[in-house]
Amino acid sequence: MTMVVIPLVSIVIPTYNHARFLGRALKSIIDQTYTNWEAIVVDNHSTDNTDEIVNSFSDSRIHYIKIHNNGVIAVSRNVGIQNAKGEWIAFLDSDDYWHFNKLEICMKSVDEKVDLLYHCLIIQRKNKNIFQKKYIKSRQVKTPVLMDLLIKGNAIATSSVVVRKFLLQKIGGMNESREMIAAEDYNSWLRIAEYTDKFLYLPDVLGNYLVHNQGLSQKDMSTPTRSAVSGFLYLLNDRQKKHVESTLMFIRSKYLFQVEHKMISNQDLLYYLNYGPFLVKIKSIYLYFIGYVSHKK
Repeated sequence: MTMVVIPLVSIVIPTYNHARFLGRALKSIIDQTYTNWEAIVVDNHSTDNTDEIVNSFSDSRIHYIKIHNNGVIAVSRNVGIQNAKGEWIAFLDSDDYWHFNKLEICMKSVDEKVDLLYHCLIIQRKNKNIFQKKYIKSRQVKTPVLMDLLIKGNAIATSSVVVRKFLLQKIGGMNESREMIAAEDYNSWLRIAEYTDKFLYLPDVLGNYLVHNQGLSQKDMSTPTRSAVSGFLYLLNDRQKKHVESTLMFIRSKYLFQVEHKMISNQDLLYYLNYGPFLVKIKSIYLYFIGYVSHKK
């Protein structure tokens, strides 16, 4: 009789002063229909009641580690990877949470043709806006995956990822440079794609991604994203480099529009229309029009 081996999944959860969210994240793990997991909470010496929250879960599968990461979340994630006993690593940020069947669906999709898989997430915002997207709806990256991710941009949300641990070890873990904070995950997918094209997209919505004022997503992402892709630009021709540059420029334009209400310049708009991907063209026209109308009032 052949025994069915159920892989151990190590869930890495970096956290800092997120006690009000962490309990929900851990409860979503406890409630998983897939039970062969361990959760590694890596705490950057929180000053809130994170200790109390973690200790309230009397489950031997939850491990609690305290470190000083000096504001670099990649350090915490790498400590979690180093302490993981599972063949597979799943990432969950402490302010996000999963649906009860996330791990079961993911692990049923795993075979020798899959090295990394990811899925859709619901976006939760404190202040909702009808113009903001409600989901992180990804796409199946095409081979060669490295070129797809580089030219079309990051399609993979960290809290949706399940990846073979040996690949994270092969790339030496996530980049810990300060210049790449909040884009070290994107850089990791690019570096993993140097070794494998076995990326699988699941169109299911299997978790929730929280956007709030203290989140890393509330910053100008153009600089860390530029740092994340800089080591791969030699692979691109001039047209492709301009394509990537237009995306990076638009990320900054969008940030400045939202935070400082700064209009897109005519020169930048022309660049987006000449070299940007389709969505950048559409979004830049929209922001330009909204800014123009607001300026005229």
